[in-house]
Amino acid sequence: MTQFAENLKKLPGISHLAAIRLLDGEGNVAAVIENKAGCQGSLAVYNHLAQIYGAITPDAARKGLELFAEHAEEARQHPGKHPHIDRLTALIEEKKTLRIKHVFAV
Repeated sequence: MTQFAENLKKLPGISHLAAIRLLDGEGNVAAVIENKAGCQGSLAVYNHLAQIYGAITPDAARKGLELFAEHAEEARQHPGKHPHIDRLTALIEEKKTLRIKHVFAV
């Protein structure tokens, strides 16, 4: 099992979420992470970061990169392959914060 898979097992569940909206400083939707195959790991990480930090701050982004483990290194080597990880790196570099709006499943 990969380190990322191990990390995911320790995070809160996401079955109650349909998506997370990431809002910029003006309240505009910068991105959406949906609860669908291929995005569920990212949704779990971002949800956890939001619960701990209240937003995706540069400090939260650094913790997120740790949680993404081997995928963070792959994202550094192949920009664009992992956009949710690339976003965390950009937040650190640009010293920006994104607010979170949970979209609950019905």
